[in-house]
Amino acid sequence: MLTEVVVGEEGRFLTLAWANGSTARFHAGWLRDNALDDKTRSSGNGQRLITVLDIPADTRIGEAAVAGGDLSVQFLPEGKAVRFPSGWLALHAYDRGAPAQAGWTDGGIERWTRATIQHAVPRAHFAAASAQGAALRDWLAAVHRYGFAVMDGLPAESGALISIVDLFGYVRETNYGRWFEVRAEVNPNNLAYTNLGLQAHTDNPYRDPVPTLQILACIENTVEGGESSVVDGFAVAAALQDEYPEGFRLLSSRAARFEYAGSAGVRLRSKRPMIELGPDGELIAVRFNNRSLAPVTDVPFDDMEAYYRAYRRFAEMIEDPSFEVTFKLEPGQAFIVDNTRVLHARKAFSGTGKRWLQGCYADRDGLLSTLAALQKNFKEAAE
Repeated sequence: MLTEVVVGEEGRFLTLAWANGSTARFHAGWLRDNALDDKTRSSGNGQRLITVLDIPADTRIGEAAVAGGDLSVQFLPEGKAVRFPSGWLALHAYDRGAPAQAGWTDGGIERWTRATIQHAVPRAHFAAASAQGAALRDWLAAVHRYGFAVMDGLPAESGALISIVDLFGYVRETNYGRWFEVRAEVNPNNLAYTNLGLQAHTDNPYRDPVPTLQILACIENTVEGGESSVVDGFAVAAALQDEYPEGFRLLSSRAARFEYAGSAGVRLRSKRPMIELGPDGELIAVRFNNRSLAPVTDVPFDDMEAYYRAYRRFAEMIEDPSFEVTFKLEPGQAFIVDNTRVLHARKAFSGTGKRWLQGCYADRDGLLSTLAALQKNFKEAAE
């Protein structure tokens, strides 16, 4: 609840104080642009009904007061009065110090290593998740928090993995199809289709945009070996930054190039850093796939040796067993990874028996949307 408001600098901004002792400043223009009245925003979907050009350039705060614990504001020169809930203002406060160091992550994301999560792998049963209740909410929240999760109880049949995507979003179809097979083949066009081990990697870094989620589901698995493993790329990037700051700087400030040309009529290319930061230094993506790395040409000659030292050290850390979580998929089990963060790998397996997995891609926006809707429903039901 708000306790005080003070208008400053001829109405250019105001300062608010809450009962818990916190304070925050808000600019007049920002408040006007984010007004919650039905002339500014649609009551149906919350979208703006005006553009920034509809707001006077000289907008300022004429009057402001605390009313019933909320904020009441009058904007000049429009003479428009708007009320802002105290909780909404606290949730959207932007008057805070910038993160001190590049590579920070949102508080809702938890980095992990083998020691912290090997025996606590997040998982749900498909039947429970299909009820669209708490089980699905918790599973989606785990994917957001940890970047991966396992799903049990899926029908061990072709195409069943699509039903996992249907719980939260839509399949991202690619040149590999709506879904793709992952099993030993003769003369495969992709290393994933052999019985060789695969280094931990993110998928399809040669796409722009990259698929942000990947699901792998097991239909049959009677081979020796072939365990799946996952690595938290954010945890490895943070460890690299602690150990080798210059290497982190190079991998996050210089672009790598990725390429795929394994099928007739397909030639995919992208140019992105292996460690991607947002403008404010937030760690937003890791791309690592030695099979798809094209010649790096966007690093100056004077930096190339150091860049390759950083690349090598990053690869060594990714291969470090202390970062690796392993599990063997049984028929009817699947796992999902945030393909912008978590690398996945596979151990080699023997030539006897059968190992048949299917994979597909989806996008994180659908998952986060479904999660937010479920969380809202549960909150409203509890109130």
